[in-house]
Amino acid sequence: MATGDGSSYTSILVHGKHNDFYVYRQIFWARYIDWSVTTPLLLLDLAFIAGVNGADIIVAVVVDVLMVLTGLFAAFGDNSIQKWGYYTMGCVFYIVIVYILAVRGHKTAAAKSAKTAKFFSAIGGFTLILWTLYPVIWGLGDGSRILSVDSEIMAYAVLDVLAKPVFGFWLLITHARSDSTSIGGFWAHGLASEGALRLDDDEGA
Repeated sequence: MATGDGSSYTSILVHGKHNDFYVYRQIFWARYIDWSVTTPLLLLDLAFIAGVNGADIIVAVVVDVLMVLTGLFAAFGDNSIQKWGYYTMGCVFYIVIVYILAVRGHKTAAAKSAKTAKFFSAIGGFTLILWTLYPVIWGLGDGSRILSVDSEIMAYAVLDVLAKPVFGFWLLITHARSDSTSIGGFWAHGLASEGALRLDDDEGA
């Protein structure tokens, strides 16, 4: 994207007071490809920390990809109805993700150690706050065209750095300080139960 690749132009018909006209805007579709790969991985990190069951993980990943796709469809919408219609669908998908992490994830994390629950609340809350800002930027940028393309790029760049590298380093540093690794849900004990498989140094031997 920095070299100008991964983008194309789209137009939208605007109805003015005296005449109708087309507004063209550069859309970086490569951004959506990036999000469709990286955001499911971030969700998996959070889900494994909390010990969310496998069914909820699958639902979260599927609706996450659908959220990104509807965002892409909205960006290339030919008119305001299409744009905001797809945008609304994406927001509904995001609400499902918030429910799985904030409600069900919080419940399963609380069943683990207090340290794990505290860490999940911190990094999960950090992630959800950042992810909530993405549709705000989209609404101000591609949606209503209040932000210029350059301003939109800078805003997304800041959010991407915080939501990915900062998130990753935080996760790695905390994991390095931990004396165990836990995996919950049916990944550890089967579909019918929610638990945690703890791998300590002695057990790993």
